[in-house]
Amino acid sequence: MSGEEQKYIQDAFHSNWIAPLGPNVDAFEKELANKVRVNEAVALSSGTAAIHLALSLLGVEKGDTVFCSTLTFVASANPILYQGAEPVFIDSEPETWNMSPQALERALLDASINGKLPKAIIVVNLYGQSAKMDEITALCSEYHVPIIEDAAESLGSSYKGKPSGSLGNFGIYSFNGNKIITTSGGGMLVSNHQEALKKARFLATQARDRAIHYQHSVLGYNYRMSNILAGVGRAQLEVLQDRVEARRKIFSRYSNELGDLPGIQFMPELEKTISNRWLTALTINEEEAGITVQKLLENLAEENIEARPVWKPLHMQPLFKQCSYYPHSESGSVSEALFRTGICLPSGSNLTDEDQLRVIDRIKHSIKIKV
Repeated sequence: MSGEEQKYIQDAFHSNWIAPLGPNVDAFEKELANKVRVNEAVALSSGTAAIHLALSLLGVEKGDTVFCSTLTFVASANPILYQGAEPVFIDSEPETWNMSPQALERALLDASINGKLPKAIIVVNLYGQSAKMDEITALCSEYHVPIIEDAAESLGSSYKGKPSGSLGNFGIYSFNGNKIITTSGGGMLVSNHQEALKKARFLATQARDRAIHYQHSVLGYNYRMSNILAGVGRAQLEVLQDRVEARRKIFSRYSNELGDLPGIQFMPELEKTISNRWLTALTINEEEAGITVQKLLENLAEENIEARPVWKPLHMQPLFKQCSYYPHSESGSVSEALFRTGICLPSGSNLTDEDQLRVIDRIKHSIKIKV
């Protein structure tokens, strides 16, 4: 916490705006929209809710397909199933670990030939790093397919000078407890399409018709953020840049201390982008490093240090075992390789120098240095 959250929370209590509406909600939406340079934003209960509403606004329904990055958390794809649609998963590429334009191009060509283009494409900016949006946007424009930019992990990042989350038809952010700023739980849907976001607000408040009595003509959802949590978000947004700088400093120290060890490769940062380095992620060549990923995780756990594998690709998940998948190339799957070799290190904005050095020392002692 920044220390300023209580001020906005007290404002909510003093004004008796406790419910999912109120001055903090309105202000948080405007402040975030200004921060990411879009026309409008809608504060919601989660990033998942934001994706769900975006799909609904784009008319996704049963029988449709939606293309989605495979190397991501399940929340990116679950809303596709909510709508009764079918996910098609697109592999990563090595320079960003994000959606492969090559794989996307093959998937779009096949869909065009089969006469069933996707209703939307969900592009995820993994661990704070933007995908190759120029190439992806060009392909989506060619086939007239809208983009949902899942920036749940990348608030504060930028792509060629533009804020992450602002480059698609819709952008989504998450304020879950593990994100770079948090409202304890919450999310935001952003867009330059103001009429669409007006409808999003309607759908997010149970789609209540304009009538003095309770009347509902379409299916709605209980997705609005509370005024209290929006107050937390306002204070957090004030320190967003501080959080980004803290995470990037943490990444730099890891990179400087560990980057020369055999078999260690850090997640790259694409030219002309700035990653918020939400999580510091790296891969391990087990033969060069002299240690397996699993053994390194165990060594860290012995010192009460929590590290984790990178996301398990969604096309490998039992929930999606029947879904189609397009690899980066014929030579293999990039996302599967990253899952086998990748780990995420402790990266919280409040990680102390002492604790980070403890992580670094344990990794150094675990890697077999070849002389």
